[in-house]
This record gives sequence, structure tokens and C-alpha cells, in this order.
Amino acid sequence: MRVARIVLCIVSAAAVVASSMPAFKRASADEEASAKRAANESRPDSPPSEPVIGRRVGDFSLRDFRGKTHALADYAESKVVVLAFTGCQCPLARLYSPRLAQLAEEFSGRQVTFLAINSNRQDSLTELATYARIHGIEFPVLKDAGNELADQVGAIRTPEVFVLDHERVIRYRGRIDDQFAVGVKRAAASRRDLAEAIDELLAGKEVSVPETPAEGCFIGRAYKRQATGDVTYSNQVARLLEARCVRCHRPGEIAPFPLTSYDEVVGWADTIREVVQQGRMPPWFADPAHGSFANDARLSDEERQLVYQWVDGGCPEGDRAQLPEPKQYIEGWQIPEPDQVVYLGDEPVSVQAEGVVAYQYYVVDPGFTEDRWLRAAEARPDNRSVVHHIVAFFIPPGAKLGSGIRGAMVGYAPGMPPVRYPAGAAQFIAAGSKMVFQMHYTPNGSPQNDRSYVGLVFADPATVTQRVRGGMIPNRNFEIPPGADNHEVRSEQRLTRDLRLLTLTPHMHLRGKSFRYEAEYPDGRREILLDIPRYDFNWQLRYELAEPKLLPEGTLLLCTAHFDNSQSNPSNPDATQTVRWGDQTFEEMMIGYYGALPAEPDVAGGVLLSEKEEGGRAKEE
Repeated sequence: MRVARIVLCIVSAAAVVASSMPAFKRASADEEASAKRAANESRPDSPPSEPVIGRRVGDFSLRDFRGKTHALADYAESKVVVLAFTGCQCPLARLYSPRLAQLAEEFSGRQVTFLAINSNRQDSLTELATYARIHGIEFPVLKDAGNELADQVGAIRTPEVFVLDHERVIRYRGRIDDQFAVGVKRAAASRRDLAEAIDELLAGKEVSVPETPAEGCFIGRAYKRQATGDVTYSNQVARLLEARCVRCHRPGEIAPFPLTSYDEVVGWADTIREVVQQGRMPPWFADPAHGSFANDARLSDEERQLVYQWVDGGCPEGDRAQLPEPKQYIEGWQIPEPDQVVYLGDEPVSVQAEGVVAYQYYVVDPGFTEDRWLRAAEARPDNRSVVHHIVAFFIPPGAKLGSGIRGAMVGYAPGMPPVRYPAGAAQFIAAGSKMVFQMHYTPNGSPQNDRSYVGLVFADPATVTQRVRGGMIPNRNFEIPPGADNHEVRSEQRLTRDLRLLTLTPHMHLRGKSFRYEAEYPDGRREILLDIPRYDFNWQLRYELAEPKLLPEGTLLLCTAHFDNSQSNPSNPDATQTVRWGDQTFEEMMIGYYGALPAEPDVAGGVLLSEKEEGGRAKEE
């Protein structure tokens, strides 16, 4: 095995693309502010609305996970006290936990006390102990049962920090810094908000920026009024979650927390309402005006209203006798038992706790001594908590890495199903081909290891009648100017045979804004096949057509992408740079992948029927 960089991040011959966290890329500032106001105003137990800055915090006594009581009065000698509201399973809270530990160490010996506060009803003392151990938190981690302290200070999110001066008056409230946000991971923070506030207070100054927005999960509050309403967890909500969410939100799967019981779900109720209202969950980005897709994950209007009514009614549990039978999920492989499993290497890969990890490439020889026809494949992350996506593809003998090979095979991204080709259809892999793993790791707040792998199911060549045709429509020659907020890039491809279109998978990186596929037919008609008005790098999905679409020979496939290289794009690595094609996420790509089958059988006995076209045997595209 050896490691290599490739200029092209290729995806599957059936357009099984992966690059893949929350649904729509970021909404505009006005849209996001409106959505947050609506979510906060709808919460049945919102904290008091009076100003937080300048509020004096009264003494409190809370226990840590060992049972020891800690009172605010115990830290009378401290000039500054930091109350850091955090959660055991909130992705942003976990990501910022090592940062809190580092800051506590940085300010040790300077009369600064850090206290981690957990006000989530869904987090147990055992989970608090595990959280502190995994993230190396040595300062007290306290349980705020009944969210009394959270209510006193006006805490809403995790992570959210409050800095108290020597008189225990709140002088700063908000985020830790601006490196991470929902769906955003910058290479570094542009301002250390919490550290700046502490330094200014220690110097006897006023805090220059006393309040910043805190993103993350809502605190899982204990409701303090009687739950009401006809919509209950047992009768309606549990069924909705089983149908739409539990496939990922269950132990061992990609989602950061399970949603399999009332006690779990009720703690996440406000967060669930918000992500549904903002369209971040379930992840789906296609404009419903164009195309029909088998894997459409959108909630209906009725389903969304059920969520809103249940949360606004105080989350009634209802009669447990009405609970649906738990859905039985396939454990392990989602494809038939593989004929061969290929790992990315002999040893696990170490993934750092924080920061941004560049794409990693691992080349593996699967030992193919003869040609193979692949009928199913599944890429599986060994450690789902840090694997953002996998692209695993084959390169034929003699091909050079980075030469634009199209022989991609299978991908993994959250929400992406494995590859299964229709009966008689298969992908060709030449003898001597090697497999390349492109791995995108996203640190989750603690050091991790991963040894991801791919399962392969081969077809008997005698049964293959159609070779899967994977296509890509790239533009490698673009230049996105600094500051451009809607830069257009186009690409096109003329079909040289009749094809039946199966899948569409757009691919861009962090500056991607929108993507559209169109077909211009030989008779002059033009049709939008797929329109993604808000592209999100964190959830790059494969869009599977509900029915294969015949594209006759001569059809022109057109792709139009727009990129946001401005400061208003919070995911933008650097708005001052001219951006060109490159494999890393701080560079860009513009590729319209598609998966298709020939309209008529083109393989017999493992050999392509058209010797003139293929030189007598199948070749890797």
C-alpha cells in the first residue's frame, strides 16, 4: 500500500459519488436570522428575554458526575468564572470540548475558573463522565438538573459560554470562537472571542465584544408545564421518526445521537424543530419542480406540521401502548455478502482531534489476476464519527494517478445507499487494477482511528448483458475571482449512443452555491433534469431517478454551476484568492457525474458486442 495525492477526486462508474454535514448550504443572513427567531419564539419554555449582559448570577450548587457538590461561592478567589454550557452528543459541543480544555490550561494560575455545565435532560451522569474522559476535561463538569442555572443565565445552546467578572456579573456571552459553526469548519479562528473577553477582564477593561452568536444544539430542557395536544410521541411522532430518521439516528450509525425512544427524543425536540423548519433535515436539496427521484428524503407539509405541533404542545408522550413495533434494520452489509473485502490499509489511520484534515489517498492492490464484472459494492466507514466521505475507485494497469481516469467505483457519504446494479448490468474492472481510497476525515473533538473498507460482489460474466456507463461532465479550466459571489461555470457533453439515465450527482467543494443539469435533445427540446438551488458540500447526494430516462444519441447534457467566493460565504477558506481546479477542499471542482446503462444489450459472455468501438474487449472508461 502507498499514499498518493490525485488531482482529480473521481467517483463511481454509476455516478456513485461521495463527498459529502446539515442540509442546505448556509441560508442568507436575513433568512437565517428569521428562522432562528421563529424557532426561539416557538419554544414553550424559552428563557427570560431581558438582557443577559450585566445580569448578576446568584449562588448555585451543582453536583459533578462523581457526586461532589460545587457552589459558585467556592470560587470566591477567582477574578473570572467561565460557565461553559455543553452537551455530550451535540456535534459542535464535542468539537469545541478540547478547545475548552486548552483554554482552561492557558489561563491556569491566573485566577480564572472554568466550569462545564450540562443542562440536557437526555445526558446521564455516566455520559458526563465519559464525555470528560474522552475530551480530556479536568475542570468540573456539573449536572444542571432541571436546567435551573441555564434558565438563570439565559443559556439556550450548546456550546455557549458565559464569562462572569469578580462580582459574578455576566460580561460576555456567546461562542468560544468562530472556527466552527453549523456545517462550517474553518482552518483557524479569526477571533478568539472567549479568550479575548477573559484577557480584557483580567486587565481591568470592559469586554470590547460582549456578545456573539452561539450556534449549536438547543439545550434539552425539562418542560415546566403540562404537555397538551392530540399529537403525541407514541401515536404519531415515533412513527414519523422511524420512517424518516432512525435509519441514521440509531446506535452505531452516522448520526451523532439516537432517536429511538421518548427519553432520547424529547431532549432533542427543540433542535429537531429547528432543523426541520430550516430545511436542514432530512438532507435533500433538489428543487421539486424538476425531476422525480426514488430517494427523495423531503418531509411532507403534514409531517412538518406534526413536528411543530408536538414540540409546541410540550412534547406529550401519549399512551405507550400506541407505540409502533420497532423497525428491523439490516445489520452489517446492505448488499449481498461480499466476495471480497478491501481495506484502505493494513493498519488503522490516526485522525487528529481538531482542525482540518486534507484529503488522504491510499492505493491498495486487491490482487485481481483476471478481469472482473462488479454487480454490487458498498463502502463502509470503520469510524463513522470522523469519516465525512469515502470515494473508492479502480485505476487500470498502466494508468497514472491524476491522469483523469474515469474508473471510479463506489462512494460513501451520509445518506448515500450502496451500489446495486440491475439484473444483467455490471461494471467492468480490468485485471491488474488497483483500488484507490480517497478519504475525507472531519475531526470530532477527540483523537480517533479509522480503517474503512469496501465490499465487492462480482457477477458471472456469462450473466452480464449491459455494462454500466459512468459519465462525468467536468470543467477543469475555470478561475473564480476573489470576492465573486455568483461566479458561473459551465460544462457539456454530447452523447454518442442511446442511454438510459439512472443517477445524477453534482460535485463541488466549499464555494459551491448551486448546480443544474439540463438535457438538450436532438429535436431541440430542452429539459431541466435536476436543479440544486442551494448546494451543500457537507451533504453531496446521489439523486436516483424514479424511472430511468431515455437519452437518445445526440443529446447534449449541460451542467451549470455557481460558486460563492465572497466573504459572505461562511465556508469560504479564503475570499481573497483566485480559485482554480484542485483536489483539496480549499480548491474547487466542477463535475456533473451521471450513471447510465446502454439502451440495448451490449455485452455477451463478458465481452462487449461492439469490437470496433472497444477494440474487442471492455476497457475502463
